[in-house]
Amino acid sequence: MSDRRFSVVICVYTEDRWEDILAAVDSVRKQSLPALETLLVVDHNPVLLDRLFEEYKESGAQGGSAAEGEEVRVLANAGPRGLSAGRNTGIAVARGEFVAFLDDDAVAERDWLRYFAEGYDDPRVMAVGGRTTAAWASGRRPRWFPEEFDWVVGCTYRGLPPGKVRVRNVLGGNASFRRSAFDACGGFATGIGRDGDKRPLGCEETELCIRLAAALPEAVLLIDDRAVIHHKVPAVRERFAYFRTRSYAEGLSKALVARSVGAGKGLESERRYTTRVLPAGVVRGLRDAVLGRPGGAGRAGAIVAGVAAAAGGYAVGSARARRGGATFSSGPIAPVPSGPRPVPDRSPVQDRSPSGSGAAGSAVPDTSPVAPVPSESPTSSVATVSTVSTGSTGSTGSTAGGHSD
Repeated sequence: MSDRRFSVVICVYTEDRWEDILAAVDSVRKQSLPALETLLVVDHNPVLLDRLFEEYKESGAQGGSAAEGEEVRVLANAGPRGLSAGRNTGIAVARGEFVAFLDDDAVAERDWLRYFAEGYDDPRVMAVGGRTTAAWASGRRPRWFPEEFDWVVGCTYRGLPPGKVRVRNVLGGNASFRRSAFDACGGFATGIGRDGDKRPLGCEETELCIRLAAALPEAVLLIDDRAVIHHKVPAVRERFAYFRTRSYAEGLSKALVARSVGAGKGLESERRYTTRVLPAGVVRGLRDAVLGRPGGAGRAGAIVAGVAAAAGGYAVGSARARRGGATFSSGPIAPVPSGPRPVPDRSPVQDRSPSGSGAAGSAVPDTSPVAPVPSESPTSSVATVSTVSTGSTGSTGSTAGGHSD
């Protein structure tokens, strides 16, 4: 197990999270199973790119030297804006046999990579995810916020099975894959998932995992709840307005996935979630209210409101997809030679925060050409992501799963 080498990808986009980014990197450097490298992929923010390059220029790949587990490589997103293209850039340059993903506002526990590595004892296992706990800005969960909706803030939610279990899809901010998985099914689809000038969309890992299961029918995907990260939840995401917006965006995303891979697989887990987990949550909340426990009625109401918002988003997303207004792109990740690190683009950086002023959008991919990944040294090997439009066609997959922030 100790010879399993992980490249850890952390996608970043704003200097507002500077301290969080440093904490995320530090948690990777302190792993009991040292990472081969940490890849910081900067999403079209030249100021942040330069600042991180200076911060980690002595860490090995930028020309210095680093102890085992401490190498950090800083590079720019080679594709269109958004989390999916950033992850694809990290995959393209990763040297490890396994690629792990960590959110830029999360810290991993010391044995995070070790538990991931254990999951790959079975050669059929192509992905291993973990458990994500919320670190609330206020210090505690809002009384009205139901645990069944913790996916709204990118965390493990009530309804996912405990232990080490087989799932349909892992959650993107706390996940790992064999590098060969991407050779089999391609990278994350662009046009879906997080993008700063749109609503807080998601489901890019759901679509990828379903596509992986179709490409490799014998593939096994796991969640091991011992692989723990702690995900920071800012105050704005503790508010009901964000809860409602994120639930609506989840519906939009699910409609796009279902249109691509078919409702049978695209909504396989969601059927159990909405018919068993959520009704039980409403009953639990009402029971707490009757017993005079704080927040019970609010939690029951939030579940109903969240379902309604998601259903509304799904209806709108489905209508857009039928009109051909919602497509996304995915394709192979092809390595290319690189040159010296170029001067970064100085175009204005768009706000990716949930309270930003961007338009709602309909998850239409950026079709601009994909440039080679900027390199930190003339001898580095980098790659680009080639994309092909999938439109409204796709493949099917299997097993259980969940949501992601």
